[in-house]
Amino acid sequence: MTDGPFAALGLHHSYCDTVASMGFEEPSDIQRAAIPEVLAHKDILGIAQTGTGKTAAFGLPLLQNLVQEAAQRQGEMRAKPRHPRALILAPTRELALQIHDELGRLTGKSKMNHACVIGGVNQNPQVKKLRAGVDILVAAPGRLLDLMNQGHIDLSDTKFLVLDECDRLMDMGFIPDVRRIIKAMPKERQTLLFSATMPTEIAKLSKEILRKPVRIDVTPEEVTVAKIEQKVVHVKTAQKRAALEHLLRDASLVRAIVFTRTKHGANKVARQLNASGFVAEVIHGNKSQAARQRALENFKSGDAWILVATDIAARGIDIRAVSHVFNYELPHEPESYVHRIGRTARAGAGGAAWALVDASEVGRLKAVQRFTKQTLERVTLDVDLDAATQQLAPAKPASTEEDQNSKRPAAKRGGPRQGTNRNSETAGKRPNKRLRKPNADNRSEGKSQEKKDSQREVDGNRPDVSNANRDPYAEQRRNNRRRPSNGRNGGNPNPRSGANKGNSGQGKSTAGIEGGDRPPKRRRRANSSNA
Repeated sequence: MTDGPFAALGLHHSYCDTVASMGFEEPSDIQRAAIPEVLAHKDILGIAQTGTGKTAAFGLPLLQNLVQEAAQRQGEMRAKPRHPRALILAPTRELALQIHDELGRLTGKSKMNHACVIGGVNQNPQVKKLRAGVDILVAAPGRLLDLMNQGHIDLSDTKFLVLDECDRLMDMGFIPDVRRIIKAMPKERQTLLFSATMPTEIAKLSKEILRKPVRIDVTPEEVTVAKIEQKVVHVKTAQKRAALEHLLRDASLVRAIVFTRTKHGANKVARQLNASGFVAEVIHGNKSQAARQRALENFKSGDAWILVATDIAARGIDIRAVSHVFNYELPHEPESYVHRIGRTARAGAGGAAWALVDASEVGRLKAVQRFTKQTLERVTLDVDLDAATQQLAPAKPASTEEDQNSKRPAAKRGGPRQGTNRNSETAGKRPNKRLRKPNADNRSEGKSQEKKDSQREVDGNRPDVSNANRDPYAEQRRNNRRRPSNGRNGGNPNPRSGANKGNSGQGKSTAGIEGGDRPPKRRRRANSSNA
């Protein structure tokens, strides 16, 4: 393949062939704008959200530039031990892993080596790869600094730098660490900075580290929000569980993410759903890295069709066929609401977002509507929530270790936690019941984690090249049989009763109401163990 839209951007035919083999024919907007500029060795200031094709936008031209640079060094293709040639910084372990996996697919037949260094796992395999020589290093800041301090990484020859999700790096307190990392790099380098938003601190950082950058601005958040059918249900706090379970029985639902504000709340909601016969996983900042990955894999595969999460998953989860997002509790910041609901309506598909709002959250709802410049449609459910609440199956009490992990302040850097965490606990019978090993070695997510359950995010592993023309829901329709059915809902008959088909969901429209609250304090400094 020597021509085509990707070749027209200046990409070598081998990378065009790789992209074609992945099933993608047209570049996304950010790929079309960024690839030629990166190939021209220009610095980039990119404004783009997750799911727009960012990884391919910087990954493909970066790979090509590295190959050309190696050719200029008289064919010396191997990177020197401990000296990566390119560095990609990501705010979370999950996003770093996604980028690493995506690079593996984009590399194709090239001889470029890449590695990923993150916390929460044994560093020895990472050190071994670094000693062998790495062309592209994907890293979270904490573990990267740890390895630099130990002498396992030297950035003096690293001439390519990518900062991904830079606004999230800021939110999580990593900007001082980013500056330390950049000081260890050559001044003569190519730097690519990507951010979903451009707050003052990121604008300041960009002026410090970018040289005559090309600004690329694609997919404003308003466009993403406009594609999603948003509804709000006003309920009493005690009615939220019954309302959520009623909505989860919608026949149109394929896969759903349920957001809570706290880790303890996420654990509780997941236990309750599993007790009622649903198949739910839970993910939050106190889960070990292995547990977080396992939960995501089960969710992506359809073994679990509900993921309960804190804002750790608001940014970055890029999983096909998430048809519904439920805000069981509205977030502190209206921006987080946009990131949450953006987990649906991916790759051109439709999506539905529901907010369950009690009296204490009316302020948050107003803030959300001011921020999105939209009035959420108010819906009354066709169900007696008081009666449904009385019929709910009792959830198994939280295990001591689980509840303690949810409440416990984060440990010091790199320190193991006491006890274990269980992904999910069940009460009564439920379909597709599976045994899981308890999670061990939960590690610190940073010293201010106890202040901010909502600050960590996660990315899925879907290819980042966009515009695939395929049915995103087909693979999951088979999983509908896993939902609770008559006689299997913790004693509640007719689990789908009252659910209207279609994304428009349940009940009739009334008036719109609005809501918000003050944002939490920003983290002062990140703990390296988050990496």
